[in-house]
Amino acid sequence: MKLYSTTLFLVCSILFFKATAQNDSMALVKGGVYLPLYGAAGQTVKVDPFMMDVYPVTNEEYLKFVKENPKWKKSNVISLFADKSYLTKWENDTTYTGLPNAPATNVSWFAAKKYCECQGKRLPKIDEWEFAAMANEKVADARRIESYNQYILSWYETPRTFNNPIGESYKNYYGIYDLHGLVWEWTQDFNTVLITGESRKDGDKNPNLFCGSATIGASDLMNYAAFMRYAFRGSMKARYSSQNLGFRCVKDIEI
Repeated sequence: MKLYSTTLFLVCSILFFKATAQNDSMALVKGGVYLPLYGAAGQTVKVDPFMMDVYPVTNEEYLKFVKENPKWKKSNVISLFADKSYLTKWENDTTYTGLPNAPATNVSWFAAKKYCECQGKRLPKIDEWEFAAMANEKVADARRIESYNQYILSWYETPRTFNNPIGESYKNYYGIYDLHGLVWEWTQDFNTVLITGESRKDGDKNPNLFCGSATIGASDLMNYAAFMRYAFRGSMKARYSSQNLGFRCVKDIEI
């Protein structure tokens, strides 16, 4: 009986640890070279290894953040850093609608950036996010696999997925969930994708993060799923928020 009780205690402790630490976990993305949707024709991009949150930031986690950082509460945030849609689904500063483990949405880029910084992390760069997100369950680059793209396109047609809990999409090659199938996600340099020159790096001319311009330079115009992500990013400003837009953080690997 004593052995049974001890075993049961250990099992419960492990389950509790997994539940409470679920969103603290990060996965290693080994990095490499890939051809992005936008950029100079045929120009590949090198992505250094980095750590990425396994799940998007949740309502519960974001509530903890605003309690610790009152300037980001719904009633306190200034309009320069967030539009009127910021936390619009929250009833007040400390009460959100939806599930605790649903992704935090209606969060501006400024707020998402600050959240990650408070965790000792940062928002992912576009190339980092795209590199990690091109994986399916089995391979690091699934972009030419029909079922992979069909999954994404089917999600685009599914309403209100932002109300769903995290972790219900597939776990990809790196052990990361919900890069597709739940919400769009902020990136650090989201505004550099819709450009006027021959290279995506021309986006560096836009330090104030205003809306982008021409949708040129696609490396694969047939890749509609990826094109939609870039178009969405280009439509945003840093103070905007959306019920379909969440975020997760990454961390550099110190060598």
